[in-house]
Amino acid sequence: MARTRATDYDDKRRGILSRSARLFAEHGYTGTSITMIADACGVSKALMYHYYPSKDAVLFDLLEDHLQHLVTVVDAAAQGESDPSDRLFAISAALLEAYRGADAEHQVQISSLKLLPPEQQETLKALERKLVVSMSDAIAAAIPAAAAKPELLKPLTMSLFGMLNWHYLWFREGKGLSRETYAQMVTTLMIAGAEQAIDAITEPPAKAERAAMRKKSERAAVARRA
Repeated sequence: MARTRATDYDDKRRGILSRSARLFAEHGYTGTSITMIADACGVSKALMYHYYPSKDAVLFDLLEDHLQHLVTVVDAAAQGESDPSDRLFAISAALLEAYRGADAEHQVQISSLKLLPPEQQETLKALERKLVVSMSDAIAAAIPAAAAKPELLKPLTMSLFGMLNWHYLWFREGKGLSRETYAQMVTTLMIAGAEQAIDAITEPPAKAERAAMRKKSERAAVARRA
């Protein structure tokens, strides 16, 4: 006969994931044991195995929950705005708000996803790709010059993610900018500066030609003095 699942099973599971995230962030995935997780949760190691058969299972469930939540809030933000610039801001603000209270999960995603078995990594990377596509589509809609340069759209997208994803390293709640204000700042930087950035890196041939001409003139001047 199958064992009946406790009514508070899901609450306890979420508690295990939350405490595991903090342990993984503090000690690293390899530096954290099932025993440490059980102790932090105030349960026996045997009871831990009732919820998760391995540490890999804990990490996978933790990251899948986190990433699925991000996908859900980003999709909702994207669908809630018709203006392209407003949509880009809404997605950025939604991400930062979703990171509230989830710094440990976010840090573990960055540092430890690659430690899981390949098939589990692929499941999680598929969720990451959904986030990238949502952001990339929003940038293309808000910045026509980016849409016209598909080869530059991904670098722009990942640059915006970089500004948002590493926010947890320096941000302190209640000090300086709010999450919403920071989201407004980085999306404004992207919208206002992307076209100039694209121009700057699509004009190198002309710059290289001018540099070559300067070198040629310098060599001619040296030859004359000799």
